Amino acid sequence: MEPIGGGAAHLGRALVRAPGPRIAEGIVTHAARRPVDAALAARQHEAYVAALRSAGWRVRAAPPADGQPDAVFIEDALVVAGDLAIVCRSGEERRRGEGPGAEQAARELGLRIERIKEPGTLDGGDVLSVGDTVYVGRGARTNEEGICQLAHLLGGRRVVPVDTRGCLHLKSALTALPDGGLIGMPDMVDTSVLPCLRVAPEPSGAHVVLLGPDHVLMAASAPRTAARLAADGLRVTSVDISEFEALDGCVTCLSVLVP
Repeated sequence: MEPIGGGAAHLGRALVRAPGPRIAEGIVTHAARRPVDAALAARQHEAYVAALRSAGWRVRAAPPADGQPDAVFIEDALVVAGDLAIVCRSGEERRRGEGPGAEQAARELGLRIERIKEPGTLDGGDVLSVGDTVYVGRGARTNEEGICQLAHLLGGRRVVPVDTRGCLHLKSALTALPDGGLIGMPDMVDTSVLPCLRVAPEPSGAHVVLLGPDHVLMAASAPRTAARLAADGLRVTSVDISEFEALDGCVTCLSVLVP
């Protein structure tokens, strides 16, 4: 598995997996089902990878999983904390075949491997690390047992379950900014267990990937949020991921960053 290039100042490694030939068959839970253009999705993924690389991340490709339509959303298969990679067990049985290739990629990066075991379920998209606190969405894909197993594997870190509603994952509803503040859609989460939550002007504005200390990656579908964050002094890179948004995806779903 060879790197797909890298920038001048390496911030870490980013795992990705290219969209497979069956991507148009991906599971849709909350978005309105519409046709997905596989060729456009491939071009959009290449642009996403280019944005990571330009920001200083060494991008590595996980082995293809062509039989798994949603495998491009590699974030759901792995949770990385330090030198530990936790292989997830999705509450959606159709996605459990995505794990082996993601595990192989993590091993090739030299990460220690642990797994979420039955009856626990956990999707990486439900896990948001902010400093010493790990917020974990509790919903259709992640259950209480999965959260307990994650807390055990993470040792002394504070793990806070967050009930979600009307969204696929916790990070469909909120993410963290470089200063540790949260941004998102308060109607989709139990805000009583969260600190102050900055309301995003549009739903996809809830999705932020931290590329650097003052640099974020966002979807092109959130121009108002991008403008506000830029006005706050952040460097914002926007990418068009319309074909992945059609499958309930967002910018966080498409990579696993390993600082």
